[in-house]
Amino acid sequence: MFDGKYCGQVARVSRLSTSVLLTCAAIGVATGLVGGIAGWLTVPLLGWLPVLYGFVLGVHVLPGIIAQEVLRMPWVALTTHVLAALVSSALAPIYAWQFVGTAILFGGIQELVAAVVRYRSWAPWRYFISAVVIGAIVAAAVFFAADVDEFALWAQIVYLALAVLGPVAWTGVGLAVGAGLRRAGIGRRTTT
Repeated sequence: MFDGKYCGQVARVSRLSTSVLLTCAAIGVATGLVGGIAGWLTVPLLGWLPVLYGFVLGVHVLPGIIAQEVLRMPWVALTTHVLAALVSSALAPIYAWQFVGTAILFGGIQELVAAVVRYRSWAPWRYFISAVVIGAIVAAAVFFAADVDEFALWAQIVYLALAVLGPVAWTGVGLAVGAGLRRAGIGRRTTT
């Protein structure tokens, strides 16, 4: 009566196993806490030291970078970003829609860059490409959100440079964390 065909089909269709989802959730909770703290720093930062705003905003690349470095498979960046956004929203509910929008945008860019190389290259350069793209978007967004055109020219340059470098620097942090987790035995074993 039971031939096992149904179970085999379900296993093949399911791309994100329970262990992968749990790993995404753990990364999402940890990075969501960081994102929530960054959310609460936004207003004081814009009031006291606005030049650092873009750099701090770059922290939101962490969920996808760590998840992709640890798991090295499709959809983990976007999944982890959304989970992190939910955690950040619990900490700073006033920014809930910004967290969700950022998660979809940043996670989508990270997934797109990984898809372009067909999820086969996990070399650091690939992560930094997504970081530079995200940095350019962050720089454009913060330019208008913080009225950067009101700053002195040198402050505009520093502000925009830090907005681009923020995601790049946080990507380096995320890669280091992800590599440490892989050395600790968390995640998939791949050779690339």
